[in-house]
Amino acid sequence: MEAKQFGLNDIVEMKKQHPCGKNEWKIIRMGADVRIKCEGCQHSVMIPRREFEKKMKKVLKFANEA
Repeated sequence: MEAKQFGLNDIVEMKKQHPCGKNEWKIIRMGADVRIKCEGCQHSVMIPRREFEKKMKKVLKFANEA
């Protein structure tokens, strides 16, 4: 299976939406753990990278796109 490509400041869609109703998350920290911030209510969550890769659906907007 192909590894998912994502980077810092990318906007991603997760499999389950946040309780606030938004399903857009911004990657704000990467390492062994990934910190993502909800674009709706600005709540941030840190999850292990392997779990993040399983729960991420797709990249909506890459950071290097204008």
